[in-house]
Amino acid sequence: MEAPLSRVHWIEKNEVLDELLSQEDILTVHPMNQGLEAEVIKISSENESYVLKVWNKESKPDVRFQFHLVHALVERGFSVPLPVGWGINSNSHQMLLTTFNGSPIRKANEQLMVHMANLLAQMHQMDVKELGLPKYDFLDYFFPGAGEHQDIYQALDSLLSLVKFKQERLIHGDFHFENIVEEDGRCTVIDWTNGQLGDPRYDFAWTFILQKIYISERSAEAFRSAYLSEIDICPKDLDVFEALACLRWLLLARRGGTPKEPAASDRAKRLITSHPYLHEWQVWNRA
Repeated sequence: MEAPLSRVHWIEKNEVLDELLSQEDILTVHPMNQGLEAEVIKISSENESYVLKVWNKESKPDVRFQFHLVHALVERGFSVPLPVGWGINSNSHQMLLTTFNGSPIRKANEQLMVHMANLLAQMHQMDVKELGLPKYDFLDYFFPGAGEHQDIYQALDSLLSLVKFKQERLIHGDFHFENIVEEDGRCTVIDWTNGQLGDPRYDFAWTFILQKIYISERSAEAFRSAYLSEIDICPKDLDVFEALACLRWLLLARRGGTPKEPAASDRAKRLITSHPYLHEWQVWNRA
């Protein structure tokens, strides 16, 4: 498989890409796990490896923004891949090239969960000046198509009346094991497609709920405890944002956008049907 670097119109790049282009004949290419939004390819030289992400599906994100955001996070010392270049290929698909920083984490332990919590807290406490973060309507962005599911929409409307959103901080939007890679004991946060100015309480709750559904109660609680030791959230707000995260998972599940794991589905059902802010809506029964 040939490395497609020379067939791209690179709009912004650094000297690393120039060196790779001069070596293209000897680069090796390996397909990686494919996401819902893009094709992902690993490209390796004799000494280093890189990740090329190609948005060749329905999603059309602002890749220029991602390139500059990750670059700014590198300058601030946050653990993200080094951006190498971004451009557009002959099929008009946007592409982003970054360093390869390891593989997704597959096994949880308490030390890892604490490290993840510290990374998320560090991100949420970062000064957002000069990051140029976009701000989106919360419901439209994270719950597209919710209006087609009356039970979910009514529950959302009730929950949103209970909290005041504070879209004042950098959020990742999808902070979970597939978007945290590890190499030589160092964790790196990848996939900044959903990076934006948002409410850290939601960002935290989404991660926590995914951990409860796909990992374990014990690991999720270790993550929760470590995060809340850094950033205080009142219990009522926690309950509301966890309920919102549950509804997002349910909406994605109805649309076929969640992994089909029977055990995870059972855990999600128990979580949703027992939640104090959700049980009255019986949203699971209408799935």
